Amino acid sequence: MTKHIPLSVLELVGISENQTVKEALEASMDNAELVDHLGFKRLWFAEHHNTKNLASSATSQLIAMAAARTKNIRVGSGGIMLPNHSPLQLAENFGTTAQLYPGRIDLGLGRAPGTDQKTSQLITRSDSDAQTFANSIFDLMGWFSDEGLGNSVPVTSTVGTGTNIPIWVLGSSINGASIAGQLGLPYSIATHFAPDDYKQKIDMYRSTFKTDAPTSQIDEPYVMAGINVVVAPTDEEAEKIWTTTIQMMRDMHTGQQRKLQPPVDPEELGSEEQRKMMESMFSIKAVGSPETVRNKLEAFTEETGADELIIVTYAYDPEKRKQSMELLADLWF
Repeated sequence: MTKHIPLSVLELVGISENQTVKEALEASMDNAELVDHLGFKRLWFAEHHNTKNLASSATSQLIAMAAARTKNIRVGSGGIMLPNHSPLQLAENFGTTAQLYPGRIDLGLGRAPGTDQKTSQLITRSDSDAQTFANSIFDLMGWFSDEGLGNSVPVTSTVGTGTNIPIWVLGSSINGASIAGQLGLPYSIATHFAPDDYKQKIDMYRSTFKTDAPTSQIDEPYVMAGINVVVAPTDEEAEKIWTTTIQMMRDMHTGQQRKLQPPVDPEELGSEEQRKMMESMFSIKAVGSPETVRNKLEAFTEETGADELIIVTYAYDPEKRKQSMELLADLWF
């Protein structure tokens, strides 16, 4: 039997058609309490902008709110899009939270805008090239260190000093994998929405990993891989819940802005071939009964050699998502 590696949750704060933003945020915090109680290792919040069906734009605030509502689970970003932010302000935001919840805060960083081109122009963005990214990470480490000074400038964040917040690199490309390896940092690969050539990307990360980089925080490569998960009592019920995600993907492909839609019978979404085409972006998934999901998660663990999995679950009904989390914990922990 495949060893069950740690399991974490990626939260995007989905907004269903029948919900207000406030209700979606409240459901997200309820889910934080649940996954903490169930024994998941991490709860990470993504950064997205100008997306009608997601409320995960103020990532730092969501992390602080979730940390306040939980006791044991690590809470962090999956991720913060670093070029959208001032590194010093990030050090201050995350440092403040880490002072209040020591040993529980993670900082996962990416280089993408997390939005469309028009919206990205409204965000003050710095260069997203690899060297600027690495320099900013080096400064963040300085601000989180016991000395509390940026490595390029003798400026302190004050609140970040001594927090030693772990930093992760997020990536969906070969280039991102190489950057994570060269920086000597743990790597979270976005297989849940960028499944192509994922083995090649993981191999690239491991082959380029440097323990002697000035930014290195770990002694050997560490991979967290993303996967879409829906668990229900039967395969049929899980597949129906999954149709909410298929509709979301169809909206993405057509440019339609809608909240998360209620489930429909899979046949209503076109032929099996058409559904597979819509699902191509989210083809890394474990959807089904507990036995089905356990087998798929074990197979994915074996294929990737991942050290940890991070799961993404969209559901129109918060109770169905709660059910999925509970069933998943029962089959895995």
